[in-house]
Amino acid sequence: MLIIPIKEGENIDRALKRFKRKFDKTGAMRQLRTRKQFIKPSVKNRSRIQKAQHVQRLKDALLQ
Repeated sequence: MLIIPIKEGENIDRALKRFKRKFDKTGAMRQLRTRKQFIKPSVKNRSRIQKAQHVQRLKDALLQ
């Protein structure tokens, strides 16, 4: 559970902003989205390799 101490006279908008930033850093939503459906390890590896190939092609195009 996240605890955001509110300082004396602090605006609620700033406290909400701090809460959102802290919540994003925990990665809870990202983890929920990945757990929503099961992805086979072979599919994960294939997508990881495809992403690496794409990045490599982009780097090669920049160097030419």
